[in-house]
Amino acid sequence: MSDLLTPRQRRDRLEMWWFFGLAFVVIAAGFGLRDPWPADEPRFVLVAQQMIDSGDWWFPRRGHELYPDKPPLFMWLLALSSLAVGSVRWSFLLPSLIAGMSTLWLTYDLARRLWSPRAGLWAAAAVLVVPAFVYQAKRAQIDPVLIGLTTLALYGMLRHLLLGPSWRWFGVGAFAAGLGVVAKGVGFLPLLMLLPFALMRWKGWSGIAPLGSGNGWRWAGGIGLFFAAILLWFVPMVLMALFDGDPSHRAYLDNILFRQTATRYVDPWHHHEPVWYFLEVMALFWAPFSIAFAWLINPWRAAFLARDARVWLPLAWAILVIAFFSGSPGKRDMYILPALPGFALAAAPYLQAISERRGFRRAVLAFCVLLSGVLFAGGLAALLAEPKFALRIVSERGLGAEAVWLWAMLVTVGAVGLGAAAMLRVRGALAACASLLVALWLGWGFVVHPLLDEENSARGIVKRAQEALVPGQQLGLLAWKEQHLLQAGLSMPEFGFCPDDSDAACHGRQTARAVAWVREQPEQRVLLARDLPGYGCIDFSSSDVVPLGTANRRVFVLVGAAALSRCEATKAP
Repeated sequence: MSDLLTPRQRRDRLEMWWFFGLAFVVIAAGFGLRDPWPADEPRFVLVAQQMIDSGDWWFPRRGHELYPDKPPLFMWLLALSSLAVGSVRWSFLLPSLIAGMSTLWLTYDLARRLWSPRAGLWAAAAVLVVPAFVYQAKRAQIDPVLIGLTTLALYGMLRHLLLGPSWRWFGVGAFAAGLGVVAKGVGFLPLLMLLPFALMRWKGWSGIAPLGSGNGWRWAGGIGLFFAAILLWFVPMVLMALFDGDPSHRAYLDNILFRQTATRYVDPWHHHEPVWYFLEVMALFWAPFSIAFAWLINPWRAAFLARDARVWLPLAWAILVIAFFSGSPGKRDMYILPALPGFALAAAPYLQAISERRGFRRAVLAFCVLLSGVLFAGGLAALLAEPKFALRIVSERGLGAEAVWLWAMLVTVGAVGLGAAAMLRVRGALAACASLLVALWLGWGFVVHPLLDEENSARGIVKRAQEALVPGQQLGLLAWKEQHLLQAGLSMPEFGFCPDDSDAACHGRQTARAVAWVREQPEQRVLLARDLPGYGCIDFSSSDVVPLGTANRRVFVLVGAAALSRCEATKAP
């Protein structure tokens, strides 16, 4: 079959394989070299492991308490990955890796079909060079899987709306959007594309597929697949919550339906940011792709005047996503990442021409030199002196002499970027920037992952606690975070979870249960605890308190019965 390809087709295929090979190396670098890190990774992995351990896949648990903050799809994927691979360390990043590579492939293939294989590579490259995307793809968060599902939904719908008619692809897109809801409530966002599509079709824009009329039942069937995907999870969960007699399941239902959806959007309780916050995120954390936006204004304006739906349908949808999230007071930088493939698709036919503009290359080179210079200067200063930022990192991350590897990595990455910029200059600015980003992500994966893992994962603090026990002693967890229970083992005694360190009432309940547990066998039971003011009845100055060091910027100790003499005890419910 390859003999039938033209030289141009063979070159396009070779470039495609090289690109995706490089993308895999960038995203997978460091895979298997660390355990889950806070803030969210240990929580999701712990929930997944408890699903496997308990056999309860419908009501996620964090410790012995229900976890209603997110729908369960991502935790299901983590659990299935763990069962397939047999190792948490080698499986917990697998869903994100697959989702990240799928996002790139779907973006490439759709742009290839809309314009050309070269435009497809430019679209995929625009996504890959965004640091915010790669950072999330290298973490076990819900967002990479959500982006993968919303991009699949975008792909399926555009295969129908622009390249169709293809009612099967429309159904695939709608079903993927429904799965996105089961991953995170905002998975419905791809359906917003039907709003600008209806307007463009009414106004007679070019590029719209000839879908004909009288297809109401097909449109309804596609939307039905969206709800079907949600109902596969929702119906069994609701039936069990309403009729199994467990009041905690009913509370879980109320929480996930209302507090974690409408209330979280309209009246969020954290991450408050101004309405223009996402413009700052795109400018800073989407560079160098966002640098091209200044040169995209005129082509996008011309496409709008020409009523080109191939450009403006994905672009209008991406703008709607930004507007949707901007309407909520609660904002985080990763929220708008589902819109990234939409912007990349809208930019795809113009990026090669823009890349040849001298002004654009100068801007990219300036970005490369600036970022490289900051990394090089920061690493060199940390190696030769003791600047405040280096001392803070060493203190907060519990680093010793091994910190030299971190500073050496920064110097090396900075030197790669500066060297590439000096050799390639304006003409090769894009290659210089690519060299910098590849070096940065390789350093992040192969140096930062193993270097910070013991501290970030709490593996070190749990190991020291277990080594400090005398024969016959049993360890319980007080003031714990998800990484401690994950590292210590799911059977480790724990006394409830307090997500907020300032919640004195929760601390009091947790402490009373822990004290009751210790006093049942005071010689054999001790607590792994954090030195927190909220646990005021504990005498942290007692000789029965053993310092263990720090993890995740928190101080940990072993607490024996004598240090709990001032505390009241209550049996756990």
